[in-house]
Formats: sequence, structure tokens, C-alpha cells
Amino acid sequence: MAEQRKLRILVAKPGLDGHDRGAKVVARSLRDAGMEVIYTGLHQTPEMIVSTAIQEDVDAVGLSIMSGAHNVLMPAVVEGLRAKGAGEIAVFGGGIIPDDDVAPLKAKGVREIFTPGTSTEHIVTWVQENIRPR
Repeated sequence: MAEQRKLRILVAKPGLDGHDRGAKVVARSLRDAGMEVIYTGLHQTPEMIVSTAIQEDVDAVGLSIMSGAHNVLMPAVVEGLRAKGAGEIAVFGGGIIPDDDVAPLKAKGVREIFTPGTSTEHIVTWVQENIRPR
């Protein structure tokens, strides 16, 4: 039986947000759980994230947004992936996101939202249970 390849996850910081400690902690936790992780660094546009996700052949994109622009940036990544024929790449995210914004983001295609205080163990478990290699 062929061995299944490791999950490939892109962790990205869209927009002008300059705080990336949380993104780095999540990226390291995913890597420590055996996934291949690509971290894009700060100040990425949705277009840059979509391009990198396709080039790196990832299974999912994890977005970290602390700036309050989640209602624009997260759907822009989902829409950008769909427009490029890569809508099967799952998008999940976290940051300072009010509870009232979670359902509308999910309705726009964001698979999961992790709010402040979510443990890295919970995020890793969610990824392991919900993301499959493409």
C-alpha cells in the first residue's frame, strides 16, 4: 500500500498586520505534528497568498489576521483560489475575529475560524481530522 504524503500547509499573514508571533507558533505546531509547513512572512496580499498556495501545491492555507480586516482578506483568498481553479485548497484562519463574524466567513468558504485562546493542540487536531492531501 502506498504511503500517504504529508499534509502541506501554507501559513500566511495577509494585509498590513505586523504581528506574527501567533502565526509562527501555529506553523511550528503543525510542523511538529509532522506536516510540511510553508510560512510566507508578513504583509502578503491575497493574490500573493493564492499564487504561493498553488506554486507550493498545498492542501490548505492558514491565515492569521490581527488587524480587523478578516472580513475582506479571508474571502479574497478563498475567491482567488476558486478563480485560479484551486478551490479545493481549504482555507482556515484565526486572530482577533469577533464571534459575530465567524458564521459569515464560513458562509463565504472559510472552513474554520480559531479565535483567541484556542490551543495549538486544538488547531493541529482540527487540521489532522479535516484536511486531506489533494
